[in-house]
Amino acid sequence: MLRINLLPIRQLKKRAKARNQILGFGMIFCALLLALGFVGFVQIGRVENVQASIADLKREEQRLAPIIREVDQLEAQKKELQRKIGIIKQLRRESSLTVHVMDEVANIIENDRMWLTSFSQQGGSLQLNGIALDNQTVAQFMEALKESKYILDVRLTSSTLSRVSNRAFKSFAISCSVGFPAEKPATENVKQK
Repeated sequence: MLRINLLPIRQLKKRAKARNQILGFGMIFCALLLALGFVGFVQIGRVENVQASIADLKREEQRLAPIIREVDQLEAQKKELQRKIGIIKQLRRESSLTVHVMDEVANIIENDRMWLTSFSQQGGSLQLNGIALDNQTVAQFMEALKESKYILDVRLTSSTLSRVSNRAFKSFAISCSVGFPAEKPATENVKQK
């Protein structure tokens, strides 16, 4: 006996296979949605944590704002004090420069051969006027000034013959630059000790 199956088995198998594939894709899609939902949930938690941290930092910034303003004011006062201290140090240094220059000139001058009639220092320039017995005395005085560590760039600006009590003298004018000697680097000071 012959049996004839009238049911379309191939079509049923195709339908079952298609249903299984759709069901598989649906499960994969649901799993993907669940994974995305979990990642989204984690990300939302992270965003909330970051926002909470930002809010905490803003509150901390507001709490510290008066202290920051006070620190800024103190730093401005410190800079102003340092500027004033620098000015005071510079004034002390410049005033001591005049003393050093006067001492150098007083030690160099030969009182029995020459006399100064004026001594004028303004900032870094020095003007000396005087009378000497002869040109050689003026030249020796200028050479001695050049050897000074506080007197620089010695120039004879004028030299004329003058008569005082029927005697011939040399009137002279010398201009110089004054300054402190260059300081030696710290490494040289250490080596010398």
